[in-house]
Amino acid sequence: MFLRPWNAYQVGIALGLFLLAHLLRAAIEPRLRSWMRSREDWPKWRYRALLVVLKRLRLIVLVLLLWAAWAIMREITWPSRSYLLGIIAQLASGWLAIALITRLIGNTALRGLVRLGGWIWVTLWVLGLTAEAASLLDRLALEMGTLRISVWTVIQAVVVIGLLFALARFLSRSTAARLTRSEAVSPSMRVLTIKLVQVLAYGAAFFIGLKAVGVDLTGLAVLSGAIGVGLGFGLQKVVSNLVSGVILLLDKSIKPGDVISLGDTFGWINTLGARYVSITTRDGKEYLIPNEDLITGQVVNWSHSNDFVRLDIHFGTAYADDPHLVRKIAIEAAASVDRVLESHRPVCHITGFGDSSVDYILRFWIRDPSGGLTNIRGNVYLALWDAFKEHGISIPFPQREVRMLGE
Repeated sequence: MFLRPWNAYQVGIALGLFLLAHLLRAAIEPRLRSWMRSREDWPKWRYRALLVVLKRLRLIVLVLLLWAAWAIMREITWPSRSYLLGIIAQLASGWLAIALITRLIGNTALRGLVRLGGWIWVTLWVLGLTAEAASLLDRLALEMGTLRISVWTVIQAVVVIGLLFALARFLSRSTAARLTRSEAVSPSMRVLTIKLVQVLAYGAAFFIGLKAVGVDLTGLAVLSGAIGVGLGFGLQKVVSNLVSGVILLLDKSIKPGDVISLGDTFGWINTLGARYVSITTRDGKEYLIPNEDLITGQVVNWSHSNDFVRLDIHFGTAYADDPHLVRKIAIEAAASVDRVLESHRPVCHITGFGDSSVDYILRFWIRDPSGGLTNIRGNVYLALWDAFKEHGISIPFPQREVRMLGE
C-alpha cells in the first residue's frame, strides 16, 4: 500500500509541509513575541494563552497547511489520491487538540501521562484500530472466582474517574472562590462548606466512575463495613480529630484569624484542617495542634466575641510617694502608649501594702492581640519608668540590714 506512487507522493507532501511549517514558525515567532511585549495592559490569562500558542506554533501551522493541501488535492484529483494526507491531517489535528487541552492540568507528571494516553487513543481512533485494541486489552484479565478485572476495565476506570475528579476539583475550587468572596458567611462556615463540597464531589466522582465502567458496588458495601470496624478500633485518634474538627467548625468557637492561647502556645490561627489546626506564634513557629486538644483542653480565645483585650501590670512605689499622684501618673503613662485604647481608659488601683512598697495594679485595653502581648506590656513598663523618673517617684527594692552581735 505505502509503495504505491500516490501514497509516496502524499508522504512527500506531508514532509515538505512539515519543513515549510518549521520555516514559517521561525519567521512568525519573533514578530509575535515582539507584538506581545507591546501589549502591557493585557490580563495575564491572555499572555498565558498566547504562550501556549507559541509553544505549539509549528504544529498549528502544520495542521493548517495539511488541511489546505488535502482540500486542494480533493478538488484537482481523485479522492483516493488524498486519502493518506487526510489521515495525517486528522492525526496532527488530534495531537494538537490533546496538547492544548492537557495544558489545563497543573501537575506536570500527570499532564504528560494524560497527553501520552490521549495521543495513543487518537492515533488508534483515526486508524480505526480502537475495537482491536480494546479486544486485546480485554483479554488481558485477572480472574478471581466471579470477579474479572481486565486491563481495558482498569484503563476505562482510570479515564472516567480522572475526568470526574477533574470536574469535582473544578466545582470545589469554584465554590471555595465564591465563598471566600462572600462576607455574609463566617470564616468557620466557609471552611466547613468547602470541605463538605470536596468530600461529596470527590466521593460522588469515585462511585459514579466505578459504576460507569461496570464495577459492581454491592461488594463495596461489605468492604465499607469492614473498614468501619477497622476505623473504630485502629484509628480512634484520627476519627476523634476528624469529628472534633467538624464540631469546631459548627460551633464557631475558633476560626481562621483568631488569637488563642493553649498552654504555653500563643498565636493566631492560620487554617482549620481536617485533623489539626495550624497556629503561628510571634516568633514564626507554626504549631499543628490536634483538633481533639482544642475540644478537650482549656483554650483562651482572645478574639472570640470581640477584639478587646485587657492587660494587667503590677508595680510598687515607695511609702514616701503620694499614692494619688502615683495613680494619676501611671494612668497618663499608659494612655500615652500607641496601642492602648483611648475609648477604654486605663485604671490604676492600690492592691495592698507590702513589706517595702505600696502595691498597685494598672489595667489597660488593646484591640489587636495579634500584634503581641509581651511587647505592649514592655512599652507600658517603659512609659511608667520614664514618667516615674521625671516626677521623682522611686521604685523600692528589698533591702536587708545585717548586724553582727558582739561588736
